[in-house]
Amino acid sequence: MTLQDISDKVEINELLARYCHALDEKDWHSFQAIFLPDAILDFTAFGGPKGSPAELQEFFVPILGSLASTQHTVSTVKIDLAGNSATARSAAIVPMTGKTPEGKEATFVSGLWYEDSLERTKDGWKIKSRKQVRSWAANMA
Repeated sequence: MTLQDISDKVEINELLARYCHALDEKDWHSFQAIFLPDAILDFTAFGGPKGSPAELQEFFVPILGSLASTQHTVSTVKIDLAGNSATARSAAIVPMTGKTPEGKEATFVSGLWYEDSLERTKDGWKIKSRKQVRSWAANMA
């Protein structure tokens, strides 16, 4: 593995972590900066849409705004580099906590894989496409 390969993999891992933080902090500017402008995101595995980053943001805003908290995590990242492009597959666990009608906390947790296609740009690595692949889901109410 070359020094460039190591650098690329560190940058891609950082990008994947920034995605998690952007969602949990509802930082939509940072969320948009992660993707190429023409990126396609497929979140149909859990009933979400397939579309552009702007369309996914529109989907996320009311959902995340209604929750008490979320904690997106990624791990076991596998990255395959090919010059100025790459693919990545990472495991994700996403607990989301809301309130029941009685005012108690209820947490839904999902386990999934992200399958990403990435490109190196003058501004660093960006996600060109992202697909959620469902693994499991649990209601912790």
